[in-house]
Amino acid sequence: MNNVKRFAPTAARILQGLVFFVFGLNGFLQFLPQPPAPEAAASFAGALAATGYMFPLIKGTEVVAGALLLSNRYVPLALALLAPVIVNIVAFHTFLAPANPVTGLVLALELYLAFAYRAAFRPMLAARVDASAGAEQSKLRPVESAA
Repeated sequence: MNNVKRFAPTAARILQGLVFFVFGLNGFLQFLPQPPAPEAAASFAGALAATGYMFPLIKGTEVVAGALLLSNRYVPLALALLAPVIVNIVAFHTFLAPANPVTGLVLALELYLAFAYRAAFRPMLAARVDASAGAEQSKLRPVESAA
């Protein structure tokens, strides 16, 4: 049981990193086949593509955050960058496209990792913070061991 607790954050981080790194790269290289989308989902994706910048921004964010998770560097930042992307993925598959099992996995991994790294998010969730204290106010320790 101790081994599961010890390695679960690392396994979750690597799995989440792989999902976003691979699917982010797929947005640029199209190496995975895409199933046909329902009309509403296709219209939404078409509108995002028509902007000319939204898909590259989203997929670029996914690639960078996935690489950060895989390299075990700036993990809380990567999780914060992925949070709005994951909210959109969940909303997209809730309202526009049929449920995708990867959606639930990605959401569960994000929530678990946010909990595992909760110490890093504690200062961000404080109602009031003294700006003069600066970086010395929060001494962050990583929750998981170096992998």
